Formats: sequence, structure tokens, C-alpha cells
Amino acid sequence: MSSYTSSSCQHFDFLEIQLATENFNESLVVGRGGFGKVYAGTIFNGSSSITVAIKRLDNKSNQGPIEFWAEVEMLTKLRHCNLVSLIGYCNYNKEMILVYEYMPNGTLSDHLHELGTSLSWLQRLKICIGAARGLQYLHTGTGIEFGVIHRDVKSSNILLHESWAAKISDFGLSKIGPTNQPSTGVSTAVKGTFGYLDPDYYATGKLTRKSDVYAFGVVLLEMLCRKRAVDKSLDQDQWNLARWAQESIKAGNLRRIIDPDIGGQIYPKCLKEFVRIAERCLHNNPQKRSTMAEVVVSLESVLALQEKINSSFQASGKTIFGRIVDRLYFPYNGEQLGRIVDRLYFPYNGEHTGTHPSLELFLHILFAYIPTSKKYIRI
Repeated sequence: MSSYTSSSCQHFDFLEIQLATENFNESLVVGRGGFGKVYAGTIFNGSSSITVAIKRLDNKSNQGPIEFWAEVEMLTKLRHCNLVSLIGYCNYNKEMILVYEYMPNGTLSDHLHELGTSLSWLQRLKICIGAARGLQYLHTGTGIEFGVIHRDVKSSNILLHESWAAKISDFGLSKIGPTNQPSTGVSTAVKGTFGYLDPDYYATGKLTRKSDVYAFGVVLLEMLCRKRAVDKSLDQDQWNLARWAQESIKAGNLRRIIDPDIGGQIYPKCLKEFVRIAERCLHNNPQKRSTMAEVVVSLESVLALQEKINSSFQASGKTIFGRIVDRLYFPYNGEQLGRIVDRLYFPYNGEHTGTHPSLELFLHILFAYIPTSKKYIRI
């Protein structure tokens, strides 16, 4: 029978794991990688049962006993709504198995790059904020003397609850570092995932919390562009997302890199600030990068502004917006706007339309020029 090693982490017998996974039935596999496989399983406790995620480490993977016990120890101590919860573990002969709470919506990477899920701009912002809060807790809010450096922040390590709440996962590479000295790091063999790897950490072997911040900046760009951190199927200048996106932004080609599915949903000021947040995370000098606490505050401000703008559209959209086809005429100054063919997203009903003024232009006109008592005349 299973037993408890602490008040929050349960030790499972191997037989219990076999029963939970139907002897590691391939039909129950919900994830796989260099570490091994993840199964959806059912753990029984008397008359009740719970669905869990069971991670069976491959003996040939890079995650050996050291990483296994590091993750058990780490997640036993850490509890936060934006960290995946460890329910228990099993170590039997050479078997190393971790049992987590089940995340029915899988990973962020799945939805961005595999499933083609339609994620709205607001959904993406909220996911970013949840993940940022989880990292902030690791860095400074654990309540223990030393904070935690995750060391492998990436979209495939951000899990999504059925409510789409983001949870940081996979602590096998995590390291402990001083909480009161953000620039003080730990010298260690370089580990992580290319595309997310902090260039300074790669060059010096010095791991700091700012290494996590850099990786999170790459995740922000993934959200905005819906492109992989590294993708060698693209033209060579686009292989590395962080480099390509930053070069495009500096060249004034910001619109070129935005995922077209959300381009019409983003208020220009929100876009500008979101990009600034990502750029600060990706600064070449680690000491000039934001802290995760600063990232959380900045992202929350972007979300608040976007929701305010969307609420304004929702309140006024049905009276101000009709079926605008080609041109608008404003009686108060006689200005005519020619044929503009950008798509406009209407937050109040989710409708996408074909030929409309761009959201950026419409917001500019609506909030800067049109008196509230005026209405357009359709022509």
C-alpha cells in the first residue's frame, strides 16, 4: 500500500501505478519527450478515484535519479496555484515515476504549435500572467531562504488547467539560489532548451533568475507570433524566434511578426507595451532585464487596459458599428475615409468581417476624434 513521506507527497507502490495506467497502456499516453512518457491514469482511494498524470522516466533519458529526487524535493516544498502539484512518486528497482495533478488541456506548446487551437489575445495574456506569477513565486515567494531557478522555462513546460489557468511544470533541472541577490548566480553545467537558453548563461555557465526571465521573454514572443522558439523549416533568418522577432521590431516591421489570428484583437498601446515587456526580458545584459515581479505587474496593466477597451467596444459597438462596407463619413468635419480592407474584430460578438477599417484606426478615431453625440453616416 502507499504511504506518505510528508503531509503533501505520497509514495505509491509500483503495483498501484500499473493499475492506474492499465500496465502502461499506450492508449493512455498524453505526452512524450526525451524524459519518457506521461500517462493519464486513475488512482483509487477506497470508493473514490482521481485522474492524474503519471510521468514515467526513461532510464536512457537525461533525467536520472538526481533530477528525479530534485523534482520530488522541490515540489514537496512548493505550493502555488500556478505551479503543477506533485501528488506522489514511485521508485521501484530502476523505475522512477512521478504522479501529478492532471491538466486536461495539455501544454501551451500543444495549443500554439500542434493543435491549431484558437486562442484569443485575452486568453494568451491571462496564460502569460499565470505563468509569470508561478515564476515570480519560485524566484522570491517560496518562503524559504533560497529561491528557485527553474532553468527550463518553455511553452511545453507550461501546463493548462481545464479553466485555462497556466501552471509551471518540470522541475528536474531546477536549482536553488539566493532570494535577496537577483544577480548572484550558481555556477553549473549548462542545461536547458536551445531557443530559450539565456546567451549569458550559455557563455559563462553562471545561472541566475534572469536566465528564467530571458526564457520567459521567448515564451511571450511565442504567444505573440505563434512561432516556435527554434524552427529550421523556415528561412535561415527566421530559425531563432528571439533574434528574428527583435530584428523585425527594430526594423519597424512589428505587424509582420504578429499571429494574424489575433492581429485585429490587440489595442495598439497594449501591443506596444507587450513588446516592451518581451524586449526587457530579452536584454543582452542580464542585470538590465526585468524581474519576474516587474513582468507580472506590467502584464497585468496590459490586460487591464485591453479589457477596458473591449468593454468600451461592448458597450458602444452595437450602436456605433453597423455593417460598414466601404467608407465612413463624419458629419462634424466632412472627412471621408477611403477603402480600408483590414479585418476588424468585434469583441462584443466575436465576429470577424472582411472589409472594415482596421482596429487601430477605428480605436484612434473612436476615442480621439468622434464626439460621443455624433454617429457616422453610412454611404
